[in-house]
Amino acid sequence: MSVKTFPVQTSAESETFAPAPPANATAVAMSGGVDSSTVAAILNDRGQTIVGLTMQLWNQRRLPELAAQGPTQHRCCSIDDVYDARRVAEHLGIPYYVINFEREFEDTVIQPFVKDYLEGRTPIPCTRCNNDVKFDKLLATARQIGAERIATGHYARVRFNSQTERYELLRAVDESKDQTYFLFGLKQEQLARTEFPLGELTKHEVREIARRLAVPVAEKPESQEICFVPTGNYVRFIEGYLSEQGSAAPTGEGPIVTTTGEEVGRHNGLHHYTVGQRRGLGLFVGRPLYVVGLDRANNRLIVGEDQDLRSSVCEVRDVNWIAWAVPNGSIPATVRIRNRHVPAAATITALSADTARVTFREPQRAITPGQAAVFYSGEQVLGGGWIQ
Repeated sequence: MSVKTFPVQTSAESETFAPAPPANATAVAMSGGVDSSTVAAILNDRGQTIVGLTMQLWNQRRLPELAAQGPTQHRCCSIDDVYDARRVAEHLGIPYYVINFEREFEDTVIQPFVKDYLEGRTPIPCTRCNNDVKFDKLLATARQIGAERIATGHYARVRFNSQTERYELLRAVDESKDQTYFLFGLKQEQLARTEFPLGELTKHEVREIARRLAVPVAEKPESQEICFVPTGNYVRFIEGYLSEQGSAAPTGEGPIVTTTGEEVGRHNGLHHYTVGQRRGLGLFVGRPLYVVGLDRANNRLIVGEDQDLRSSVCEVRDVNWIAWAVPNGSIPATVRIRNRHVPAAATITALSADTARVTFREPQRAITPGQAAVFYSGEQVLGGGWIQ
């Protein structure tokens, strides 16, 4: 087997070079986990011509002061994952490439993540990574090496609707593993060139296939943490990253006020808080209070009771429509406002080509700026965008 390694800061191995794959090859995005490794094994077992691609996204040696002490949960895209992906490619006997996307990842994922938190939003870095790196830069790279399609280990499905002449994004058969919430940003040209071989399978079935095909990582645990946040502590990462960049997070204290304007305490920097948070407020007022808003202009943390968290309307920006170019008028849908949120009945009204208003049938708890609102009709993803 030939392996080609594009420059990767964390690898000291010498490069060997693989011949360009045939034009009908499929590039498999190999993260080193059991899901993407099983995808490569399935396609290889079918006799498809495939090539493995691993993206180097974040230099794990940066910000060493944030490293956890003792055992930690496995996180995606680690250095070990790169070596695991290489090991799987060697086992399958397929060409394999590592591509350094660190700069793109920092520009399109890390910096917006930090900026959003400092501006009072709660971002979803995995969605940005999917939209702006994995399915954008990776597809371009695949084409450069002669592969017109990519396959990934996401739990989702794609089908072509001959009546609308559009590609549709569908929920996975295994609802507990469905990842369509993170994929709402995929464009038609990306869906047309993407395969999700695991979309029809359950996680148990994937493990069994991995064992049957003797995939080296068949028993590997799933990743639990974001690749650039080793302990899951977003605040420590933001402060460490800003320090590395020669700046500092705003640390100014400010008032904690109720929805009626009563001051009930002091906060130690708004980037420590997110909408819906109850713990860590340091308030002793005889009743549970939650963060219901971050007033950046006046450096105020706004708290209230559970009912104050509930709202029936939100507006969504940077909407990507999948089922249509832009729908005419209002449409019924169910809407998911967090990954584990049960989709709730709503009406979606397009305000422009890329903005929409969501009106829920029943008030929803903690509609959080920076999170995604994804629109569904049954198993089909209609589109989605970012909550304003």
